[in-house]
Amino acid sequence: MGKTIVEKILGAHAGREVKKGDIVDVVIDVRAARDFGGANVVKNIRDSGLSVADPKKTFFTFDCNPGGSDQSYATNQQICRAFARANGIGIFDIDQGIGTHVAIDRGLVVPGDTFVSTDSHANILGAVGAFGQGMGDQDIAYAFAHGRVWFNVPPTLKVNLSGKPSQQATAKDVTLALLKKFGANGLLGYAVEFYGPVVDRLGLDGRITLASMATEMGGIISLIPPTGAILAYCGVKSGRNVKGIFADGDAEYEGVEELNLDNLQPLVSRPGHPEDVVNAAEVAGRKIDSVFIGSCTNGRMEDLEATADILKGRRVAPGVVLKIVPATDEIWKEALEKGLWDLFKKAGVLVGNAGCAGCAAGQIGQNGRGEVTVSTGNRNFTGKQGMGEVYLASPRVAAASAVAGVIALPDAIPSRPVVFERRPAANATKKTAKGGETVEKPAVISGRVWVVPKDNIDTDMIFHNRYLALTDIREMGRHAFGNLEGWKDFPERAKPGDIVVAGKNFGCGSSRQQAVDCFSSLGIPLIIAESFGAIYERNAINAGLAIMNAALVQSKIESGQRIEVNFKTGVIRNLDTGGTLQGGPFSEVQMKIYQQGGLLAG
Repeated sequence: MGKTIVEKILGAHAGREVKKGDIVDVVIDVRAARDFGGANVVKNIRDSGLSVADPKKTFFTFDCNPGGSDQSYATNQQICRAFARANGIGIFDIDQGIGTHVAIDRGLVVPGDTFVSTDSHANILGAVGAFGQGMGDQDIAYAFAHGRVWFNVPPTLKVNLSGKPSQQATAKDVTLALLKKFGANGLLGYAVEFYGPVVDRLGLDGRITLASMATEMGGIISLIPPTGAILAYCGVKSGRNVKGIFADGDAEYEGVEELNLDNLQPLVSRPGHPEDVVNAAEVAGRKIDSVFIGSCTNGRMEDLEATADILKGRRVAPGVVLKIVPATDEIWKEALEKGLWDLFKKAGVLVGNAGCAGCAAGQIGQNGRGEVTVSTGNRNFTGKQGMGEVYLASPRVAAASAVAGVIALPDAIPSRPVVFERRPAANATKKTAKGGETVEKPAVISGRVWVVPKDNIDTDMIFHNRYLALTDIREMGRHAFGNLEGWKDFPERAKPGDIVVAGKNFGCGSSRQQAVDCFSSLGIPLIIAESFGAIYERNAINAGLAIMNAALVQSKIESGQRIEVNFKTGVIRNLDTGGTLQGGPFSEVQMKIYQQGGLLAG
């Protein structure tokens, strides 16, 4: 039987033939840590008495908050700088841009390579046919120290994109169409290979957009077989003889999905859920306060040129703020040479230096409570880009909306901008706090249950990004579920030994380790869910927090009941009703990491 792309790449880096479901140690060609996670990586390495395996393959990228406008970020960046100097590690500092894009454009990673980062969108490397993966602080510390890390080889889904989208549709609209089809967890745990005429027509920039949102569908990675042009680009940038990795003709796929995009129109994701996708025409006319064009999804030259086409000869609507941030400094310089910055400034745009900008905490500012934003980012979870509402769209729709003052289609911009009375801001919600305690972790445990009857609980709901600079686990518990409506007082109500039960895709979203550690801080020994976000699952296992998959678990157990769980057999017994439920027993790797107290304790 032939092999898929991900099986070939992981097999080559594991030194043996692999198949889906295998758990293997994989050599990592390039390992990176960002500014918000880097300091915790350094702390883990120092606390565990480890050293850096190969400094030439190890990097820090300061892209979340270039400039260190927040004191915590500035401190974390300086911790990383000092550690890098002492260990000969490379730094792409605050003037370089988004680490995943730098990895491609500087030739650090080429087709067939492996790359890990504390960036949950490290799977962007799939745009060039490389394997990239976002990881938590402990995973990256281990990769820094050993040059390898374990992976569970994912099954692969093949997706064919056919048809001829409308002239108004872009790579972002293709990506949003996929989100509409698969939802927030339709690709959970899968690697995806994209094929078809729609994919064939995409250049590097469009492929990056397509690959960047696998995370929002629960996917491990979207792999796009490289064209001759992509191979040539990577060869020039890396100075290497680059050859792509391609699936065998008889590769075994988990399934084949077809999506006909004939006459695809511009799409928009409504606030709070990237997968809540509708035609842009359905929300046209919605008054907006601000627009952001950039991010790892739409910060490329192609995106800036599409924006310039809309803004040429026009100005941003009165009262609307338009922020544009390129993905890398090289793109910034190219835009300067082509006169785009002059065009943008004449249109009334706030231009930022290269970085993540609106997707992260504070580089160029987030939106405020009551503010309505159109963003080209990849996430619009509540609180992710601020406390206002965020609609996700293509650069063309975003630019048209900035000119119109309302959500607008590029071919339907009003002759005069729309000016509405601003809405009053909502009241803030007061947070509560509580200290955490530690408990022992036996192979069989029992405890009181808290059923959180929701699917797709993302990491922003679990642990808001405003607290990402925290490194002391004792301080994290009081912020658990601090951005999940109806559960903000959970730290006050929960007791050490309690068990959390949730639905599908628990912990989807970012790679933040704090979304795991906040439960350990409270003394929560176990989380049971129908499924977990891919990165969250790794983070929990590596931290020694017990997690277990169990189908229909929400319907079988009620809050307040007591259950007994056996990690070796996966049997869940309801101590109040006597009923049993079969969960997923711990794998050998999970049990070993759990019993030794975490990945880095071994």
